[in-house]
Amino acid sequence: MSEAFASAFALILSGDAELLGIVGLSLRVSLSAVFFASLLALPVGAAVALFYFPGRNGVIVVLNALMGLPPVVAGLIVYLLLSRAGPLGSMGLLFTPTAMVIVQSLLIFPIVAALTRQIVSDLWEEYRDQLTSLGASRPRAIPTLLWDGRFSLITALLAGFGRAVAEVGAVLIVGGNIAGVTRVMTTAIALETNKGNLTLALALGAILMLLTLMINWLAYGLGEFSRRRYGA
Repeated sequence: MSEAFASAFALILSGDAELLGIVGLSLRVSLSAVFFASLLALPVGAAVALFYFPGRNGVIVVLNALMGLPPVVAGLIVYLLLSRAGPLGSMGLLFTPTAMVIVQSLLIFPIVAALTRQIVSDLWEEYRDQLTSLGASRPRAIPTLLWDGRFSLITALLAGFGRAVAEVGAVLIVGGNIAGVTRVMTTAIALETNKGNLTLALALGAILMLLTLMINWLAYGLGEFSRRRYGA
């Protein structure tokens, strides 16, 4: 086992092209998913926080429930949409990085939207009198509240990125784990472990753990910075 760990770290330090390709694709897919999911999740979460409409409580319950959406279910839904017989089959997206971005966005959206709703709701309770006295309507208050809660919202986005980069079931279903095309860290770890290639699997596992620690460190650091500077 010690030899396997030593070989894994030697592989990381050598800058192996296959290893870097897998890590690079993982980061591109996960960061793209966070970007596209946040474009919709941030305004949706803020709107649900500020506006009262029929079925609002049901929307909140669904968003909270979907934070735990099983990845294989998300993968199955996207697979059915993108498969040849599906409504989007003609686009030829199945087993491509784009399909992986779509399924990861589906997983991230409820996390970011639910956390945004809670953050904006808390800020609205704190600033409602001040904002309304300045003539800011609820729609006009949304950009202000999103900006004021930016540090907490970044933490929500980091939580979404952590979910995406560590996901394996959904991306395996829609990506297919094709070498050089759709092979990311999690699917490569599963494959190389089954093949008995522990060196590459451990190297990828070490990088994935390092990324996880960095994400948590960033989230903790942003939370501390926000509390010290703004008392939030």
